[in-house]
Amino acid sequence: MSKPTPGFALGLEAFLADPFDVVARDTRLAVLMNQASVDRSFRYAHKLIGARLPGTLKALLSPQHGLFSEQQDNMIESSHGMADGLPVWSLYSETRKPRPEMLRDVDVLVVDLQDVGTRVYTYVWTLLYCLEACAAAGVTVLVLDRPNPIGCDLVEGPLLDPNFASFVGLHAIPMRHGLTLGELARLIDHERAIGADLRVVAMPGYSRSMLWSDLGLAWVPTSPNMPRFETAQVYPGQVLLEGTNLSEGRGTTTPFEILGAPWLDPQSLLRTLERFELGGCELRPIRFEPTFHKFAKVGCGGLFVHVTDARRFRPYRTTLAILAGIGELWPEHFAWRLPPYEYETEKMPIDILHGNAELRIRLAGKVTARDLDALACCPAEAWWTRVRPHLLYG
Repeated sequence: MSKPTPGFALGLEAFLADPFDVVARDTRLAVLMNQASVDRSFRYAHKLIGARLPGTLKALLSPQHGLFSEQQDNMIESSHGMADGLPVWSLYSETRKPRPEMLRDVDVLVVDLQDVGTRVYTYVWTLLYCLEACAAAGVTVLVLDRPNPIGCDLVEGPLLDPNFASFVGLHAIPMRHGLTLGELARLIDHERAIGADLRVVAMPGYSRSMLWSDLGLAWVPTSPNMPRFETAQVYPGQVLLEGTNLSEGRGTTTPFEILGAPWLDPQSLLRTLERFELGGCELRPIRFEPTFHKFAKVGCGGLFVHVTDARRFRPYRTTLAILAGIGELWPEHFAWRLPPYEYETEKMPIDILHGNAELRIRLAGKVTARDLDALACCPAEAWWTRVRPHLLYG
């Protein structure tokens, strides 16, 4: 962990320093959070808010994986419950949008979630549903902003085609979007004309070029398979593996940093990948055996993705190259996963992950480096022009 950045504070910390600049003393609060909603001393947001504003906290809400990220896989719903004498409403249950009774006796919904900078990470879509529900109920939404761990100055991947909208993408943003959760909330509320009473507590001392490793913060797993900052670095590309029959490393200690299958020969794959000139990373040949999920207790050959230069590394293009190489070498084994996936029962999982069907179609034949560039391309200039009014940091 690096030394603390002078002057930097999380949105949670900035809010606690002067909460009455944002809310009244008798405001009734609920908090949407999980186990990564902590200050730099690992104290949970609801504990800190409850101590700073005694008697105001009425309920907690949790996103996918549960309040303490205890639910391991996708499509495993969390039940409602109690914690520290407060009701805990799960927003990954029979509902993903807060129902009226969840917001009853609440004036402000505080949102303190750590995003990972990737479109398909569902916390932003839980926030979207909260904006809609709170707008309908007359409840203010207060986002306590947190860093984008992989930086806010690079974007990658196509904009989501609305025809492929799902719970892993509900708005037309790139896979690697380059925004904080607070900025995403401002963009989505405006572009969807939700009309929420939205307020964001920004982070003092934060700039767009900062990575998590620049901030002097320890990483708390944001979900069960996001155990390290290094996981977040590769995730914008490696999450595509969920749309295939390849192991994305679930059931190991380094999910998404590794990939493989029983029939995969790492050395052959590395030779095939040489033509793509992948930068900012080293691909290490490995063998591994998942304890659960795909190929549970079966030996797999594969690769470990080590990020060596975060500024040069392009996770989306890297994983596209890996998929292209595997499809070329083992067409009789490689396959796209079939639905259902994240509540989508008809569209192919890889299509809703990529944001359209082009990747699945283009990877059916031999792929060139130029093909990868086109598939991974984000219309960056137009994107930054579009989001500029909603940015909070320079």
